[in-house]
Amino acid sequence: MNALPPTRRLRVAIIGGGFSGAAVAWHLARASRPERLPISVIEPRPALGGGLAYSSEEPAHRVNVPAVRMSMAPDDPQHFARWLSRDGELERDPDAIWKNGDVYPSRRVFGRYVAEHLAPWLGSGAVHHVGGLATHVARDADGRGWTMHTSDGPVAADIVVLAATHPLPNIPAALASLAEAPGFITDPYAPAALAGIGRQASVLIVGSGLTSADMVAELDRRGHRGRILALSRRGLRSRGHPAIRGEPFGDFASVPATTALRLLKTIRATLAAAHAANVNWQSVFDQLRQQGPVLWAALAPPERARLVRQLRVFWDVHRFRIAPQVAAVLDRRHTAGTFDNIAARLVASNHEDDSLAVSFQRRGQTRIETARFDAVINTTGPAHGQALQLNPALRSLTDAGLIRADAYGLGIETNRDSRAVGRDGRAVTTLFVAGPLARGTFGELMGLPEVARHAQAVAAEIAKLLDTPAEAVGATAEHVRVAG
Repeated sequence: MNALPPTRRLRVAIIGGGFSGAAVAWHLARASRPERLPISVIEPRPALGGGLAYSSEEPAHRVNVPAVRMSMAPDDPQHFARWLSRDGELERDPDAIWKNGDVYPSRRVFGRYVAEHLAPWLGSGAVHHVGGLATHVARDADGRGWTMHTSDGPVAADIVVLAATHPLPNIPAALASLAEAPGFITDPYAPAALAGIGRQASVLIVGSGLTSADMVAELDRRGHRGRILALSRRGLRSRGHPAIRGEPFGDFASVPATTALRLLKTIRATLAAAHAANVNWQSVFDQLRQQGPVLWAALAPPERARLVRQLRVFWDVHRFRIAPQVAAVLDRRHTAGTFDNIAARLVASNHEDDSLAVSFQRRGQTRIETARFDAVINTTGPAHGQALQLNPALRSLTDAGLIRADAYGLGIETNRDSRAVGRDGRAVTTLFVAGPLARGTFGELMGLPEVARHAQAVAAEIAKLLDTPAEAVGATAEHVRVAG
């Protein structure tokens, strides 16, 4: 047996073990020899892969796209669908199969799928789960390595990947007086968060997106039959899926729009053409989603900011659709008069006589209304703009000048290789950002297919460092002899 020349060994630490972090670990483990890239995933949850999105044990929380469009492997779109058919979950949950044959399993099922595919790498030691919360990240004094301080002890690494979970929603200023009140729910996905809400309780849901719809579906499954009011500034409810899925329609990438207004006009013209061709609007947005990175790259920073500020809410309700099972609950409750969705702004709130009084002003009206509720659920969406301050690990990197917020308030600024950009405007060679926190650079990075592709790309960039001279990497590179 001959000894080979010294081979680079780089330790990788991934902060966050939800889908983004787990997918990076999976792609890295599959693409490289484990002894060359030992991987630690820092995640306080007991299992990797679920994160905030796919850890819920609530059966009414379903994936919001058909199973055939969900996969850890971007080059194998049927990866999850095949696993699902073998797992037997559809026999245990026949309601997952919709009328047109599309499958929308519970989100926890997708989390289990990710965990099971990562399990062999955990078992072999190629991936190590550090079951703690990352509280501080420090760069070594010589700039060639990193130390992650966690509630489970320190973790040393040569390369760090930031794949932190979505931060909790901000509490609207008008609801600040309810922050400590019983019945005010700030974390709607916390275990049994809705368990204390009675069958006839009156409920206010602040927000009308995917999480809001999840809350209505969960309350209904728990037997709730009281009044539910969903309130948001524009009153736009997340749209549903078509009865028959079509192919993506339109072309936005050949001559991409360079202004937000031009993009809006192109979308409207394409929607009109789709209608004339008897094609559903969802197919147009599917094409927008696929060509999103090209569209985002074509916009100058001021136009990107304008797009986020003026059109993001409309994009979100059309792009992030609710499962038809959930849509059916909302429609049924609305018909029964126990669910309504209004456009209004919050004005004030107060905790009085075991009820939560909330004042609001409907859109287009001057009168202030006050209503009393037994419970108020905050679903205003993740506070991405404050992620760098709310997350202690990200805050430590911000304070050290190693990361900074992107210009659009979406997350962390990166270069096109997904490396974090520091306060000085330079990319940090061994500090990567994976998943939604990088969308200020890449545009659409909230949907699972896009996150999976981004995780694969980040893993590929990290793998390249194995063949990069140590002085260029800027990280401690151990050299070991590998027998062959």
